[in-house]
This record gives sequence, C-alpha cells and structure tokens, in this order.
Amino acid sequence: MIAVTRLNGTQFYVNALLIESIEQTPDTLITLTTGKKYIVMENSSDVIRSIRQYLRSIGVFAAVAGHAAGTQTEGATS
Repeated sequence: MIAVTRLNGTQFYVNALLIESIEQTPDTLITLTTGKKYIVMENSSDVIRSIRQYLRSIGVFAAVAGHAAGTQTEGATS
C-alpha cells in the first residue's frame, strides 16, 4: 500500500498492485484496475516513486527489473 493525500488534505492508502494508470491533468488522477479513480495532491512522479519503493520492499521490483534487463534471477528458468 502507498500513502497518498486527497485534495482536502486527508491521507489514505492505495493498493499499489491495483494501480492501472496515473495521469497528471494538472491534478494527479490514479485509476485502479477496478475502475475506481482518485485525485490526489502528490504529483505523478512522487506516486511512481512510492510505487517503486513499495515494490522493492516486497521484492517484486527487483524481479521485474532483472527480467526486463534480460538477466536471470536465482532459480529462474527459461
């Protein structure tokens, strides 16, 4: 989960694994895979940074980044 802030200043948490898109229009609009949309105060690069940090914390980002770079992780097969 990542912390974001509503326009009224209240903080809430979004499941980073359900985020489908992030738009800067000029407010930041987060759309989930469920179709739910949130407008938040953070800019899109801050939200993306939070997502990457979350993915690293659960070990997903390294696995995806390694796969994208064409490297094999331990125990991976082709």
